[in-house]
Amino acid sequence: MTDSARARTRAMAWVALAAIMAAAAMPAVAASPDGATTWSGLRAPLATSWTAQVSPDNALPEYPRPQLARPSLAHPRWMNLNGLWQYQATGGEAKPVFGKALAGRILVPFPTESVLSGVQKHADDMLYRRQVEIPAGYTAHGGHVRLNFGAVDYEATVYVNGTRVAHHTGGYTAFGADITRALRKNGPQEIVVAVHAPVDGADVPVGKQRLKPESIFYTAASGIWQTVWLEPVPATSLAALTLVPKATLDGFTVEPRTDGDARGATLTVTAYADGKAVGHASGPADKPLNLAIAHPRTWSPDDPFLYTVRAELRRGDTVDRVESYAGLRTIAVKKVGGRNRIVLNGKPTFLLATLDQGYWPDGIYTAPTDAALKFDIQKTKDLGFNTIRKHIKVEPARWYYWTDRLGLMVWQDAPALPNGHNDKLSEAARANFRAEVAAMVEQLRGVPSIIGWIPFNEGWGQWSLQAARDVAAQVKRLDPSRLVDERSGYNCCDTKGDPGGGDVIDVHDYQGPGTPEPDATRAAIDGEHGGLTLGIPGHVWPGTPINPYGAVKDRVALTEGYVANTAVLRDKGVPRGLSGSVYTQITDVEGEHNGLFTYDRKIEKADEQRVRAINRAVIEAGSR
Repeated sequence: MTDSARARTRAMAWVALAAIMAAAAMPAVAASPDGATTWSGLRAPLATSWTAQVSPDNALPEYPRPQLARPSLAHPRWMNLNGLWQYQATGGEAKPVFGKALAGRILVPFPTESVLSGVQKHADDMLYRRQVEIPAGYTAHGGHVRLNFGAVDYEATVYVNGTRVAHHTGGYTAFGADITRALRKNGPQEIVVAVHAPVDGADVPVGKQRLKPESIFYTAASGIWQTVWLEPVPATSLAALTLVPKATLDGFTVEPRTDGDARGATLTVTAYADGKAVGHASGPADKPLNLAIAHPRTWSPDDPFLYTVRAELRRGDTVDRVESYAGLRTIAVKKVGGRNRIVLNGKPTFLLATLDQGYWPDGIYTAPTDAALKFDIQKTKDLGFNTIRKHIKVEPARWYYWTDRLGLMVWQDAPALPNGHNDKLSEAARANFRAEVAAMVEQLRGVPSIIGWIPFNEGWGQWSLQAARDVAAQVKRLDPSRLVDERSGYNCCDTKGDPGGGDVIDVHDYQGPGTPEPDATRAAIDGEHGGLTLGIPGHVWPGTPINPYGAVKDRVALTEGYVANTAVLRDKGVPRGLSGSVYTQITDVEGEHNGLFTYDRKIEKADEQRVRAINRAVIEAGSR
């Protein structure tokens, strides 16, 4: 029997076992008539065009970290651990069990609540287990092995062969560990992950997740929800390579971070444009490098040009080689015609955005495939927008890869604390929020498409006006190269009021749009508006009451309403000095049917050509 035949046989056995287990499980919500049977035998409450493509053999097989690939993105050296893991919910604290099979199975990296996980239930505490054979070449000649997690919601403790190798809190940031010392000399290696996932049952950042979803809050996404992988690394290796564009747009500051002993190590970085070397720098690995670029070419939505970057870390006989990419662009606020405006690469640019919440009816927080992940971004571009507001969620690295490649600017929100009880937040919860915001910024500082940070949305989890000022100042210290919007929607809804700082003044206006004017120090944007609602029978999330604001009767009315609404930005907003807006939203989400696409992404609800035409007219008018 060939290796591929064995793999198919194993997969069929896993699917059969999972189907038996699934038959005994009660789905979280009933399946819609448009639902599809998934790999486990569970029917999707609402299927996308990609639902049926997901199986234990092909769960997100793409390399997950395009800005730090070994030895190259085209041919990375790694082991994908996505697929079927043993799984068990526990009645309390998830105490690790070693050398013993767990009762259930789950498809990683889909959240436990999702139908694609094969579980479709929430648990506050759970265990994951998998055994894996590590190629001998990974540890040959003193090599080390790293175990990486894209994200686990919320608290994860990782064991290898009974040895604790990592503990991480925060449901939105990546982490990993050098597991070399925990490995057995031969045979299968046992990985156990204990997870605690309180969702909004604790004061931790959860975004829109709720244990009891309703209205504008949605199904939780617990456990491992981004790719897990192994990779061989040398004893001294690169942990991160952040390239920050210079204000002069003629090069980058390269900021390396290393794992292992980097004393005496040197770092060499080369930038390539269309295969030709255009920049080179070398120096100590513990200090920033100045990477000048010959004949620089900037990144913008109209020309999303990216440099290929190759780096070599050398310490004695130890060499680590990685490949990355970078975009050369600046973002700032400056006076244009006497008003504060947002400028991209020094030029006034109207940031016309959709709200993008990153939810999927089959995978909840996790897109079913990479093509699905790309779809929302590509359609945003096709509709004539040039910006996305990534709403209170941090996406996998490949999402930002597609915004970088396709050319969409990104307002990046921090995942919010649970709303409605700001005055009851403990100092520990506040400190933890500040730490998780800092971790998000540090992780994403090298993403070209991100042009601004939004620490608070509508005051959710914002314990005071001073808190918004303090967190915004913290973010600005960590990343002075981008804009900071202290809070989106100062006129709504918890802890109302304008904190008075940051780079932009931001109002929310449904249906709107709002047209605030710049003030003496800040540019102005409409951070949310629109929300025209149209549910399409057969393409809606079952069992959740519809939030009906802004209801229209059909596709024609939605198109007419969108065009009229957006024309206000051109005719009133731009003359007042408005620098951007955010329309709610690119797709429906559970109880909200105000997307330009249905939640299953199967129906485009408005006329694309007319939407694109008015969008381009607004950007053109607002970019003079």
